Amino acid sequence: MSLCEAEKTFILHGVAENFRVDGRDREGYRPIELETDIVQHAFGSARLRLASTDILASVKIEIDTPLPEKPFEGKIEFFVDCSANATPDFEGRGGEQLAIELANILTSAYSAPQTLDLRELCILKGEKCWKLYVDILVLECGGNLYDAISLAVKAALFNTQVPKINNMTIDGENVDIDVSENLLDCRRLNVKHAPILVTVCKIGEHCIVDPSLEEEQCMMSSVVVAVSNNHFSTITSMGSLHEETLFECLNLGHKVAVRLNQTLIETLEKMPQNQDVGFLK
Repeated sequence: MSLCEAEKTFILHGVAENFRVDGRDREGYRPIELETDIVQHAFGSARLRLASTDILASVKIEIDTPLPEKPFEGKIEFFVDCSANATPDFEGRGGEQLAIELANILTSAYSAPQTLDLRELCILKGEKCWKLYVDILVLECGGNLYDAISLAVKAALFNTQVPKINNMTIDGENVDIDVSENLLDCRRLNVKHAPILVTVCKIGEHCIVDPSLEEEQCMMSSVVVAVSNNHFSTITSMGSLHEETLFECLNLGHKVAVRLNQTLIETLEKMPQNQDVGFLK
């Protein structure tokens, strides 16, 4: 979809007046719908729809060996797949580069020590640990992929159930692990401080969050911030920004991320299993 100059001018003037085309202010998000525990054979899953952006995230768990430099920690790995049906731009191999960028920024955001406590995934120091494989599928692209994916991933991790270890037998270098087969005998991950990504775009002289596809065509530059436990875990700039504008983007991104994280956690804690819920802002 390509906008003409008149349409771009209309969007630009709306942002300047703090009244965007869909009625939001500069700090407002579009409606968000969330569903968890929907992939039958996954350890945790979530589907999130941010307006017309549709994301499916699922978590698989396997036993692995800890990294030598991190013997007390488990592992987490991200894979992103952009469906060819999400947007015409993804046809053929068009979505491969974007998928790599999305996976890399998630890896960077979760690599900070204050995000997800990987020590919870340690089974036996230096020998065995749990490894989380987080698979993300972009079903439809309606703008603001980074934010939508981070929310879906956090919801899927919240929904993840780590199996209980009944017993371990150590025979020399061999470690035999007895994993409980009881589906109810599991524990949840603590994802309270898992990062939230917020994309802040500069349109004209002002910064906005949650850009639509139309607004993304009008932006001059953008910053994607990952906020965890009130701290930045990673910052990615796309385009050149003046120092003052960068600080404005960081402040706005931090404020919105804290608010968004609080709403998401409250929603996840209240929602029943296998039930759709929605929340705004």
